[in-house]
Amino acid sequence: AQAANLPRALAPWLGLALCLAAAPLQAETHANLQAVNADGTSAWSGSFPFTLRGVLLCGPDEMLDPTPQFLPWNGGANQGQMGGQWQVVLQAVDPGDQGGTTCWMGQNYGNQPWIRNEDFSYSNESWVPEILRLNFDPSLLHPFQAGDLVEVTVRQALFYGGKRNINEGHDIDPAYNFEIRLLTAQHGLPAPADLTLAEVMEPGGSPDDPASWRPIFDPTRVTGGERWQGVRVRLRDLTLLNTAGWTPTNAWAKRLSTATDNLGRFISLRHPRYHLGPPPSHAFDAIGIFNQESGSGTQGTNGYELFVQEVLPHTPPPALDARLQLAVSWPTNDALYQLEWRPQADSGDWQPVTNSAAIIHDRHTVLLPPQSPQQFYRLRTIY
Repeated sequence: AQAANLPRALAPWLGLALCLAAAPLQAETHANLQAVNADGTSAWSGSFPFTLRGVLLCGPDEMLDPTPQFLPWNGGANQGQMGGQWQVVLQAVDPGDQGGTTCWMGQNYGNQPWIRNEDFSYSNESWVPEILRLNFDPSLLHPFQAGDLVEVTVRQALFYGGKRNINEGHDIDPAYNFEIRLLTAQHGLPAPADLTLAEVMEPGGSPDDPASWRPIFDPTRVTGGERWQGVRVRLRDLTLLNTAGWTPTNAWAKRLSTATDNLGRFISLRHPRYHLGPPPSHAFDAIGIFNQESGSGTQGTNGYELFVQEVLPHTPPPALDARLQLAVSWPTNDALYQLEWRPQADSGDWQPVTNSAAIIHDRHTVLLPPQSPQQFYRLRTIY
């Protein structure tokens, strides 16, 4: 009741203060929170509120655009238009825990077809402090970034797209806020799990029809895409099939490209909101967050994808080799010569040098490893 009488911008901070003053909350694990049934829907049976620990795999601006954009319901003209959106993913770090969880919130909840009321959306003025309180630790004002170890206080979490997301339950009431608290700055990103498409996708299907792709779905989350959901991975030996979504300026839904292992398996790659460089034209590896977007609130057995954060060549560059070598050279001209050697300056038979000559700085040059004892060289004209 007191929070309702405060200015809107201060209400979230009061909620946090009350949270910190309360008794310690029950800690939840990512593995429990992301448990699924046979159809991929949520099997979590816990209760609110609880806390969840993990390391941030991305910064707040990498995935979605939080720029304020209030749009009224307007008789359904703006149905589904969420305006500003905010999202991060945190991965399990505690022993015995596995997986990761997405935290999301949107501005225009009132444009959902089951709400249809702009009073349930954030105005531009009220949206800004919501984003600020999630982007900064409330006590230290530390700007959250990838690699930070954090704890989230959770009061709502809904299933959609194949995973249970921490959110506000599509409700702007501060009672449903979630808060993020810094535990360790620059804790460090987890090493990416090393995967191939064969570990998450079955062969078959059409590259132009994602609905025909056959994911490996294991409701026990021991294998397949479920095991790696919300986890930093390195997906190896990919070939890009289309590049229309390979741009940071597109909206979330338009930042998709298709990749294959050239063995009949396909997966979507989602581009971040920053440049990754030109689309790879050869086989490559991609490091990023393994994600699921089934597009449904009633099933979650498909829609696995990789949110790409880094692109690497599949074949690493050769190692550099620095060594001492003897360079024997002579000016380039129209004559042909054979470089020869013998162990003594004035005795012994001359032997041909078999190392190939190359033109370096307009001179025929033969590189030879240092020898002991010393050798003597001459040029013999070839007629």
